[in-house]
Amino acid sequence: MLNAINEEIVYVNGQPQRLIIFLHGYIDSADYLEGKLQNFIKTFDNTAIHMPQAPICCEVLEDKRQWYSMHRFDPNDDRKTVPTMAECVEIYNRMTLGLEEAFSYLNDYIAQCLNEYQLEDKDLYLCGFSQGAMLAIYTSLMREHKIGGCISFSGIMAGHKFLERHAQSTPDTLLIHGNADNLVRFEALNFTKNELEKLGSHVETYVVNGGQHRISSEGLEVAADFIMKHHLNQRKIA
Repeated sequence: MLNAINEEIVYVNGQPQRLIIFLHGYIDSADYLEGKLQNFIKTFDNTAIHMPQAPICCEVLEDKRQWYSMHRFDPNDDRKTVPTMAECVEIYNRMTLGLEEAFSYLNDYIAQCLNEYQLEDKDLYLCGFSQGAMLAIYTSLMREHKIGGCISFSGIMAGHKFLERHAQSTPDTLLIHGNADNLVRFEALNFTKNELEKLGSHVETYVVNGGQHRISSEGLEVAADFIMKHHLNQRKIA
């Protein structure tokens, strides 16, 4: 299969009752992500944590990875410099085709992982950073069944016009963003929150004061609490 995911870093703590899949960013790798998540990984018992490696070599640095091309849709990186949020959103909206292509192979990977542990969508927590966050949001909305939760670090709801028409699910979502982010502007937080709520998702937000474009230990603690709380609620319902 074209662009099938065949590299991953996996931690299994105990007998998995939940699955956390964490997607790295653009010009990034699963190896780098693993280094950032060590304390986060130790937080969870009876959990499988997967960090898949994007199957596409990055167009900027060949030894890094990307989930889809950014330059294909924004060749001059205008999304970082356009003066208004509306212009920025339109650039991210062009990326729908790239997101859909990445979703096709990520969705197969998710199905394989859930089957491996005999878990259901409600047991899945899909996390991502930057481009990985965009794909996590997109995928969580396009899955047929509602997942346990989606967590975005420094992301944005890309392809929102397509999602308005075709989203199949309304997952609970946590948006974490630094208010000093210089790559995915901070205004993306409220834009994404509003768009998700229009679709019917329950959305929580957390602002990292002075946070730049990175995964912070503070944000990871908030993400872990979100997963713990939602998993406990799922067990009560069951």
